Amino acid sequence: MILYNVTTKVEWSIHEEWLLWMKEEHISEVIASGCFTHSKFLRLIEVDETDGPTYAVQYFAESKANYNRYIESYSTPMRQKSFEKWGTKCMAFRSVMQVVH
Repeated sequence: MILYNVTTKVEWSIHEEWLLWMKEEHISEVIASGCFTHSKFLRLIEVDETDGPTYAVQYFAESKANYNRYIESYSTPMRQKSFEKWGTKCMAFRSVMQVVH
């Protein structure tokens, strides 16, 4: 199993609207790609929230091939859509992990 993790720092000025968008639109769009089986949406705790909260979404793919398919076919338009909607008011970084247990 491959875990694709997207961690995002969100400015307070868009926080509520961004959170709703993530819950009602974005995460389900990523899952609808068919590349991931499920996801978990988390809020980081014990971090500095002066500029806004930090969230992580973990998407689970059954294989590296499914993850690669997402990156090759879906990730660029998804990232562009997010940037067009939120600009630099949220900043994300991504990591890929393999579940070992």
